[in-house]
Amino acid sequence: MRQRFTARAVVVGDRAGTVVPDAVVDVADGVVDWVGPAAEAPPAGDADVVALPGVLTPGLVNAHSHAAMVLFRGQGEGLPLDRWLREVMWPREARLTPEDVEVAMIAASAEMLAGGITTSVEMYFHPERIAAAVTATGARAVIATPLLPLPGMPPVSEQLDAAVTLAAGAPGDGTVEYGIGPHAAYTVPLPVLADAARAAREHGLLLHLHVAETATEGADLLAAHGLSVPALLASYDVLGGRVLAAHCVHLDDGDLELWQEYDVAVAHCPASNAKLASGVAPVRPMLDCGIRVGLGTDGPASNDSLDLFADLRLAAGMARLRERSATALTAAEAFWLATGGAADAIGRPDLGQLAVGRRADLVHVDTRDLVFEPVGDPADVLAHLVWSGAGRHVRDVWVGGRPVVRDSASTTVDVDALRTDVAARAARLAQP
Repeated sequence: MRQRFTARAVVVGDRAGTVVPDAVVDVADGVVDWVGPAAEAPPAGDADVVALPGVLTPGLVNAHSHAAMVLFRGQGEGLPLDRWLREVMWPREARLTPEDVEVAMIAASAEMLAGGITTSVEMYFHPERIAAAVTATGARAVIATPLLPLPGMPPVSEQLDAAVTLAAGAPGDGTVEYGIGPHAAYTVPLPVLADAARAAREHGLLLHLHVAETATEGADLLAAHGLSVPALLASYDVLGGRVLAAHCVHLDDGDLELWQEYDVAVAHCPASNAKLASGVAPVRPMLDCGIRVGLGTDGPASNDSLDLFADLRLAAGMARLRERSATALTAAEAFWLATGGAADAIGRPDLGQLAVGRRADLVHVDTRDLVFEPVGDPADVLAHLVWSGAGRHVRDVWVGGRPVVRDSASTTVDVDALRTDVAARAARLAQP
Protein backbone atom coordinates (compact mmCIF):
# COMPACT_ATOMS: atom_id res chain seq x y z
CA MET A 1 0.00 0.00 0.00
CA ARG A 2 1.34 3.42 -0.99
CA GLN A 3 0.23 6.74 0.49
CA ARG A 4 1.20 10.33 -0.23
CA PHE A 5 0.62 13.05 2.36
CA THR A 6 0.85 16.72 1.38
CA ALA A 7 0.95 19.47 3.99
CA ARG A 8 1.60 23.16 4.60
CA ALA A 9 4.86 22.07 6.22
CA VAL A 10 6.60 19.01 7.63
CA VAL A 11 8.41 19.14 10.97
CA VAL A 12 11.01 16.38 10.80
CA GLY A 13 11.57 15.94 14.55
CA ASP A 14 15.37 16.17 14.50
CA ARG A 15 17.52 18.16 16.91
CA ALA A 16 18.24 20.84 14.31
CA GLY A 17 14.54 21.61 14.04
CA THR A 18 14.24 20.98 10.31
CA VAL A 19 10.99 22.30 8.83
CA VAL A 20 10.11 21.67 5.18
CA PRO A 21 7.48 24.10 3.80
CA ASP A 22 4.94 22.89 1.21
CA ALA A 23 6.01 19.32 1.77
CA VAL A 24 5.30 15.74 0.78
CA VAL A 25 5.67 12.54 2.81
CA ASP A 26 5.43 9.25 0.92
CA VAL A 27 4.64 6.06 2.80
CA ALA A 28 4.96 2.48 1.60
CA ASP A 29 3.69 -0.41 3.72
CA GLY A 30 3.69 1.66 6.89
CA VAL A 31 7.21 3.07 6.47
CA VAL A 32 8.32 6.52 5.26
CA ASP A 33 10.10 6.23 1.91
CA TRP A 34 10.37 9.89 0.80
CA VAL A 35 10.21 13.30 2.50
CA GLY A 36 10.83 16.68 0.94
CA PRO A 37 9.46 19.73 -0.87
CA ALA A 38 6.45 19.08 -3.09
CA ALA A 39 8.30 20.62 -6.04
CA GLU A 40 10.93 17.86 -5.83
CA ALA A 41 8.64 14.92 -5.08
CA PRO A 42 8.73 11.85 -7.33
CA PRO A 43 5.57 10.99 -9.30
CA ALA A 44 2.75 9.90 -7.03
CA GLY A 45 1.86 6.98 -9.26
CA ASP A 46 -0.99 4.96 -7.78
CA ALA A 47 -0.50 6.27 -4.24
CA ASP A 48 -3.54 7.27 -2.21
CA VAL A 49 -3.09 11.06 -1.86
CA VAL A 50 -4.09 12.72 1.42
CA ALA A 51 -4.03 16.52 1.20
CA LEU A 52 -3.78 18.19 4.61
CA PRO A 53 -4.25 21.92 5.32
CA GLY A 54 -1.97 21.97 8.37
CA VAL A 55 1.43 20.74 9.52
CA LEU A 56 2.65 17.13 9.63
CA THR A 57 4.84 16.07 12.54
CA PRO A 58 6.15 12.72 13.72
CA GLY A 59 4.06 10.85 16.24
CA LEU A 60 5.05 12.10 19.69
CA VAL A 61 6.89 9.66 21.97
CA ASN A 62 5.93 9.76 25.66
CA ALA A 63 9.08 8.54 27.40
CA HIS A 64 7.52 7.87 30.83
CA SER A 65 3.92 7.18 31.74
CA HIS A 66 1.61 5.22 33.97
CA ALA A 67 -1.32 6.07 31.71
CA ALA A 68 -3.82 3.62 33.21
CA MET A 69 -3.79 5.86 36.28
CA VAL A 70 -6.51 7.91 34.58
CA LEU A 71 -8.61 6.06 37.17
CA PHE A 72 -6.95 8.24 39.85
CA ARG A 73 -6.69 11.53 38.02
CA GLY A 74 -6.72 14.45 40.44
CA GLN A 75 -6.71 12.33 43.59
CA GLY A 76 -4.30 13.20 46.37
CA GLU A 77 -4.02 16.79 45.19
CA GLY A 78 -1.53 18.81 47.21
CA LEU A 79 0.44 15.92 48.74
CA PRO A 80 4.20 15.38 48.32
CA LEU A 81 5.30 12.25 46.50
CA ASP A 82 5.87 9.94 49.45
CA ARG A 83 2.49 10.66 51.07
CA TRP A 84 0.72 10.71 47.70
CA LEU A 85 1.98 7.19 47.01
CA ARG A 86 1.44 5.63 50.42
CA GLU A 87 -1.78 7.33 51.49
CA VAL A 88 -3.65 7.66 48.21
CA MET A 89 -2.23 5.68 45.28
CA TRP A 90 -1.09 2.36 46.69
CA PRO A 91 -4.27 1.68 48.74
CA ARG A 92 -6.42 2.30 45.66
CA GLU A 93 -4.14 0.30 43.40
CA ALA A 94 -4.42 -2.66 45.76
CA ARG A 95 -8.08 -2.89 44.69
CA LEU A 96 -7.37 -2.84 40.95
CA THR A 97 -8.53 -5.72 38.77
CA PRO A 98 -6.92 -6.67 35.46
CA GLU A 99 -10.07 -5.47 33.69
CA ASP A 100 -9.81 -2.09 35.44
CA VAL A 101 -6.31 -1.66 34.05
CA GLU A 102 -7.25 -2.65 30.51
CA VAL A 103 -10.30 -0.36 30.34
CA ALA A 104 -8.34 2.54 31.83
CA MET A 105 -5.44 2.02 29.45
CA ILE A 106 -7.74 1.91 26.41
CA ALA A 107 -9.20 5.25 27.51
CA ALA A 108 -5.77 6.73 28.21
CA SER A 109 -4.32 5.46 24.96
CA ALA A 110 -7.19 6.99 22.99
CA GLU A 111 -6.61 10.26 24.84
CA MET A 112 -2.90 10.20 24.03
CA LEU A 113 -3.51 9.42 20.37
CA ALA A 114 -5.95 12.32 20.14
CA GLY A 115 -3.14 14.54 21.43
CA GLY A 116 -0.59 13.21 18.94
CA ILE A 117 1.19 10.65 21.16
CA THR A 118 1.61 7.47 19.13
CA THR A 119 4.11 5.68 21.42
CA SER A 120 4.35 5.62 25.19
CA VAL A 121 6.62 3.94 27.71
CA GLU A 122 4.34 2.39 30.30
CA MET A 123 5.18 1.08 33.76
CA TYR A 124 2.08 -0.36 35.39
CA PHE A 125 0.42 -3.46 36.76
CA HIS A 126 -0.97 -6.20 34.47
CA PRO A 127 1.34 -5.43 31.53
CA GLU A 128 -0.38 -7.95 29.29
CA ARG A 129 -3.60 -5.95 29.71
CA ILE A 130 -1.70 -2.76 28.84
CA ALA A 131 -0.61 -4.50 25.64
CA ALA A 132 -4.18 -5.55 24.83
CA ALA A 133 -5.33 -1.96 25.33
CA VAL A 134 -2.86 -0.36 22.93
CA THR A 135 -3.57 -3.10 20.42
CA ALA A 136 -7.24 -2.08 20.62
CA THR A 137 -6.52 1.62 20.02
CA GLY A 138 -3.80 1.13 17.41
CA ALA A 139 -1.03 2.82 19.39
CA ARG A 140 2.46 1.59 20.23
CA ALA A 141 3.90 0.94 23.69
CA VAL A 142 7.09 -0.09 25.40
CA ILE A 143 5.79 -1.75 28.56
CA ALA A 144 8.18 -2.05 31.49
CA THR A 145 6.73 -4.78 33.68
CA PRO A 146 6.79 -3.31 37.19
CA LEU A 147 8.75 -4.83 40.05
CA LEU A 148 7.43 -3.60 43.39
CA PRO A 149 7.24 -5.33 46.78
CA LEU A 150 3.65 -4.54 47.73
CA PRO A 151 1.25 -6.58 49.87
CA GLY A 152 -0.63 -9.15 47.84
CA MET A 153 1.98 -9.29 45.08
CA PRO A 154 4.38 -12.20 44.51
CA PRO A 155 7.97 -11.88 45.77
CA VAL A 156 9.95 -9.51 43.55
CA SER A 157 12.20 -12.35 42.39
CA GLU A 158 9.10 -14.10 41.00
CA GLN A 159 7.93 -10.83 39.47
CA LEU A 160 11.27 -10.58 37.67
CA ASP A 161 11.03 -14.13 36.29
CA ALA A 162 7.51 -13.38 35.03
CA ALA A 163 8.71 -10.14 33.38
CA VAL A 164 11.43 -11.95 31.43
CA THR A 165 9.01 -14.68 30.33
CA LEU A 166 6.47 -12.08 29.19
CA ALA A 167 9.08 -10.19 27.18
CA ALA A 168 9.96 -13.32 25.23
CA GLY A 169 6.43 -13.40 23.83
CA ALA A 170 6.35 -9.87 22.40
CA PRO A 171 4.99 -9.69 18.83
CA GLY A 172 8.17 -8.27 17.26
CA ASP A 173 6.34 -6.00 14.81
CA GLY A 174 7.15 -2.71 16.55
CA THR A 175 3.75 -2.33 18.19
CA VAL A 176 4.29 -3.79 21.66
CA GLU A 177 7.65 -4.28 23.34
CA TYR A 178 8.19 -5.41 26.91
CA GLY A 179 10.92 -4.31 29.31
CA ILE A 180 11.62 -4.55 33.03
CA GLY A 181 10.47 -1.81 35.40
CA PRO A 182 11.85 -2.01 38.95
CA HIS A 183 10.17 0.95 40.63
CA ALA A 184 13.16 2.61 42.32
CA ALA A 185 16.19 2.07 44.52
CA TYR A 186 14.22 3.14 47.60
CA THR A 187 11.43 0.58 47.06
CA VAL A 188 13.08 -2.45 45.44
CA PRO A 189 15.87 -4.37 47.21
CA LEU A 190 19.19 -3.49 45.65
CA PRO A 191 20.17 -7.13 44.91
CA VAL A 192 16.90 -7.51 42.98
CA LEU A 193 17.70 -4.34 41.06
CA ALA A 194 21.03 -5.89 40.12
CA ASP A 195 19.32 -9.10 38.99
CA ALA A 196 16.81 -7.11 36.93
CA ALA A 197 19.61 -5.17 35.24
CA ARG A 198 21.48 -8.37 34.48
CA ALA A 199 18.36 -9.92 32.94
CA ALA A 200 17.65 -6.79 30.88
CA ARG A 201 21.18 -6.81 29.45
CA GLU A 202 21.06 -10.52 28.73
CA HIS A 203 17.81 -10.25 26.78
CA GLY A 204 18.30 -6.80 25.25
CA LEU A 205 15.38 -5.30 27.17
CA LEU A 206 14.75 -1.78 28.35
CA LEU A 207 15.37 -1.35 32.09
CA HIS A 208 13.19 1.50 33.30
CA LEU A 209 13.17 2.90 36.84
CA HIS A 210 12.63 6.10 38.83
CA VAL A 211 15.85 7.82 39.90
CA ALA A 212 16.51 10.84 42.13
CA GLU A 213 12.97 12.14 41.77
CA THR A 214 12.90 13.89 45.16
CA ALA A 215 15.54 15.35 47.45
CA THR A 216 14.36 13.15 50.30
CA GLU A 217 14.87 9.98 48.27
CA GLY A 218 18.52 10.82 47.63
CA ALA A 219 19.15 11.99 51.19
CA ASP A 220 17.80 8.78 52.71
CA LEU A 221 19.86 6.55 50.45
CA LEU A 222 22.94 8.69 50.97
CA ALA A 223 22.56 8.34 54.73
CA ALA A 224 22.12 4.58 54.46
CA HIS A 225 24.84 3.84 51.90
CA GLY A 226 27.07 6.90 51.66
CA LEU A 227 26.41 7.19 47.93
CA SER A 228 24.14 9.21 45.66
CA VAL A 229 21.40 7.28 43.88
CA PRO A 230 23.31 7.02 40.56
CA ALA A 231 26.53 6.01 42.36
CA LEU A 232 24.61 3.43 44.37
CA LEU A 233 23.12 1.97 41.20
CA ALA A 234 26.57 1.83 39.62
CA SER A 235 27.98 0.06 42.68
CA TYR A 236 25.33 -2.65 42.32
CA ASP A 237 26.02 -3.07 38.57
CA VAL A 238 22.59 -1.76 37.65
CA LEU A 239 23.89 0.58 34.96
CA GLY A 240 24.98 -0.45 31.49
CA GLY A 241 22.84 -1.77 28.68
CA ARG A 242 19.58 -0.11 27.78
CA VAL A 243 18.68 1.93 30.87
CA LEU A 244 16.03 4.65 30.99
CA ALA A 245 15.89 6.62 34.25
CA ALA A 246 12.77 8.66 34.95
CA HIS A 247 12.89 12.15 36.53
CA CYS A 248 16.59 12.52 37.54
CA VAL A 249 15.84 15.83 39.22
CA HIS A 250 18.49 15.76 41.94
CA LEU A 251 21.76 14.95 40.17
CA ASP A 252 25.12 16.62 40.76
CA ASP A 253 28.03 16.86 38.30
CA GLY A 254 29.41 13.51 39.41
CA ASP A 255 26.05 11.84 38.79
CA LEU A 256 25.88 13.35 35.32
CA GLU A 257 29.33 11.97 34.59
CA LEU A 258 28.12 8.50 35.60
CA TRP A 259 25.09 8.85 33.34
CA GLN A 260 27.41 9.86 30.51
CA GLU A 261 29.83 7.01 31.20
CA TYR A 262 27.10 4.35 31.21
CA ASP A 263 24.98 6.00 28.49
CA VAL A 264 21.94 6.14 30.77
CA ALA A 265 18.98 7.87 29.12
CA VAL A 266 16.60 10.18 31.00
CA ALA A 267 12.81 10.54 30.85
CA HIS A 268 12.19 14.16 31.82
CA CYS A 269 8.76 14.82 33.38
CA PRO A 270 8.50 18.57 34.04
CA ALA A 271 4.76 18.75 34.79
CA SER A 272 4.82 15.94 37.36
CA ASN A 273 8.00 17.33 38.92
CA ALA A 274 6.32 20.72 39.25
CA LYS A 275 2.96 19.46 40.55
CA LEU A 276 4.58 17.32 43.25
CA ALA A 277 7.18 20.04 43.99
CA SER A 278 9.97 17.57 43.30
CA GLY A 279 12.25 20.14 41.68
CA VAL A 280 13.59 21.16 38.27
CA ALA A 281 15.76 18.64 36.43
CA PRO A 282 19.09 19.85 34.97
CA VAL A 283 18.10 19.33 31.34
CA ARG A 284 20.61 21.73 29.78
CA PRO A 285 23.58 20.19 31.63
CA MET A 286 22.33 16.73 30.64
CA LEU A 287 22.20 17.65 26.98
CA ASP A 288 25.59 19.35 27.15
CA CYS A 289 27.00 16.06 28.53
CA GLY A 290 25.58 14.14 25.60
CA ILE A 291 22.99 12.36 27.75
CA ARG A 292 19.97 11.13 25.81
CA VAL A 293 16.80 12.81 27.06
CA GLY A 294 13.15 12.25 26.18
CA LEU A 295 10.04 13.98 27.44
CA GLY A 296 7.39 12.19 29.48
CA THR A 297 4.01 13.09 30.93
CA ASP A 298 4.31 10.71 33.90
CA GLY A 299 0.96 9.34 35.07
CA PRO A 300 -2.29 11.28 34.76
CA ALA A 301 -2.65 11.16 38.53
CA SER A 302 0.54 13.17 39.00
CA ASN A 303 0.47 15.50 36.00
CA ASP A 304 -2.74 15.40 35.63
CA SER A 305 -2.67 15.76 31.86
CA LEU A 306 -1.58 13.46 29.05
CA ASP A 307 -1.00 16.43 26.72
CA LEU A 308 2.67 16.24 25.74
CA PHE A 309 2.41 19.57 23.92
CA ALA A 310 1.81 21.20 27.30
CA ASP A 311 4.80 19.37 28.75
CA LEU A 312 7.21 20.40 26.02
CA ARG A 313 6.24 24.04 26.57
CA LEU A 314 6.79 23.60 30.31
CA ALA A 315 10.11 21.82 29.70
CA ALA A 316 11.38 24.76 27.66
CA GLY A 317 10.18 27.34 30.18
CA MET A 318 11.56 25.55 33.23
CA ALA A 319 14.94 24.95 31.60
CA ARG A 320 15.21 28.64 30.80
CA LEU A 321 14.25 29.63 34.31
CA ARG A 322 16.72 27.19 35.85
CA GLU A 323 19.61 28.44 33.74
CA ARG A 324 18.37 32.04 33.65
CA SER A 325 18.86 32.01 29.91
CA ALA A 326 16.32 32.33 27.09
CA THR A 327 18.52 30.02 25.00
CA ALA A 328 18.80 27.21 27.57
CA LEU A 329 16.34 25.06 25.61
CA THR A 330 15.31 26.18 22.14
CA ALA A 331 11.91 25.50 20.59
CA ALA A 332 13.59 23.06 18.20
CA GLU A 333 15.20 21.16 21.08
CA ALA A 334 11.97 21.10 23.08
CA PHE A 335 10.04 19.57 20.20
CA TRP A 336 12.87 17.11 19.56
CA LEU A 337 12.64 15.94 23.19
CA ALA A 338 9.10 14.75 22.43
CA THR A 339 9.95 13.17 19.06
CA GLY A 340 13.39 12.15 17.80
CA GLY A 341 15.11 12.70 21.14
CA ALA A 342 12.56 10.61 23.00
CA ALA A 343 12.82 7.82 20.43
CA ASP A 344 16.60 7.78 20.91
CA ALA A 345 16.19 7.80 24.69
CA ILE A 346 14.01 4.71 24.69
CA GLY A 347 16.19 2.92 22.15
CA ARG A 348 13.73 2.99 19.24
CA PRO A 349 15.51 4.45 16.18
CA ASP A 350 12.55 3.39 14.03
CA LEU A 351 10.35 6.08 15.58
CA GLY A 352 10.30 9.80 16.32
CA GLN A 353 11.24 11.39 12.98
CA LEU A 354 9.70 11.83 9.57
CA ALA A 355 12.67 10.33 7.79
CA VAL A 356 13.17 7.61 5.22
CA GLY A 357 13.10 4.16 6.80
CA ARG A 358 11.26 5.19 9.95
CA ARG A 359 7.76 3.99 10.77
CA ALA A 360 5.01 6.18 9.37
CA ASP A 361 3.59 7.52 12.63
CA LEU A 362 2.18 10.87 11.50
CA VAL A 363 0.36 13.68 13.26
CA HIS A 364 -1.63 16.35 11.43
CA VAL A 365 -1.77 19.57 13.45
CA ASP A 366 -4.50 21.86 12.19
CA THR A 367 -2.82 25.24 11.87
CA ARG A 368 -5.90 27.12 10.70
CA ASP A 369 -5.91 28.96 14.00
CA LEU A 370 -4.61 32.40 14.88
CA VAL A 371 -2.08 30.92 17.32
CA PHE A 372 -0.14 29.58 14.31
CA GLU A 373 0.23 32.96 12.61
CA PRO A 374 2.24 34.71 11.39
CA VAL A 375 4.87 32.50 9.77
CA GLY A 376 7.61 34.62 8.30
CA ASP A 377 10.24 31.88 8.49
CA PRO A 378 9.98 28.06 8.64
CA ALA A 379 11.37 28.15 12.19
CA ASP A 380 8.24 30.03 13.25
CA VAL A 381 6.26 26.81 12.72
CA LEU A 382 8.24 25.13 15.50
CA ALA A 383 8.01 28.15 17.75
CA HIS A 384 4.22 28.19 17.41
CA LEU A 385 3.96 24.44 18.04
CA VAL A 386 5.97 24.77 21.26
CA TRP A 387 4.71 28.04 22.69
CA SER A 388 1.14 28.24 21.31
CA GLY A 389 0.15 24.74 20.27
CA ALA A 390 -1.78 22.19 22.31
CA GLY A 391 -3.08 18.67 21.97
CA ARG A 392 -6.46 20.10 20.99
CA HIS A 393 -4.93 21.26 17.69
CA VAL A 394 -4.25 17.67 16.60
CA ARG A 395 -6.77 16.72 13.95
CA ASP A 396 -5.60 13.42 12.43
CA VAL A 397 -3.15 10.68 13.44
CA TRP A 398 -1.75 7.66 11.61
CA VAL A 399 0.26 4.83 13.16
CA GLY A 400 2.22 2.85 10.60
CA GLY A 401 0.13 4.57 7.96
CA ARG A 402 -3.15 3.40 9.55
CA PRO A 403 -5.61 6.15 10.54
CA VAL A 404 -6.35 6.00 14.27
CA VAL A 405 -7.67 9.56 14.74
CA ARG A 406 -9.77 11.29 12.09
CA ASP A 407 -11.20 14.79 12.51
CA SER A 408 -10.16 14.67 16.19
CA ALA A 409 -12.12 11.47 16.88
CA SER A 410 -10.86 7.95 17.51
CA THR A 411 -11.41 5.55 14.63
CA THR A 412 -10.84 2.47 16.80
CA VAL A 413 -12.71 2.79 20.14
CA ASP A 414 -15.84 4.37 21.59
CA VAL A 415 -14.45 7.19 23.74
CA ASP A 416 -17.81 8.26 25.18
CA ALA A 417 -18.52 4.75 26.48
CA LEU A 418 -15.02 4.55 27.90
CA ARG A 419 -15.47 7.81 29.77
CA THR A 420 -18.55 6.46 31.53
CA ASP A 421 -16.85 3.15 32.30
CA VAL A 422 -13.73 4.81 33.72
CA ALA A 423 -15.81 7.09 35.96
CA ALA A 424 -17.68 4.14 37.44
CA ARG A 425 -14.51 2.14 38.06
CA ALA A 426 -12.75 5.12 39.62
CA ALA A 427 -15.64 5.67 42.01
CA ARG A 428 -15.47 2.05 43.15
CA LEU A 429 -11.72 2.17 43.71
CA ALA A 430 -11.99 5.36 45.76
CA GLN A 431 -14.12 3.56 48.34
CA PRO A 432 -12.08 2.29 51.35
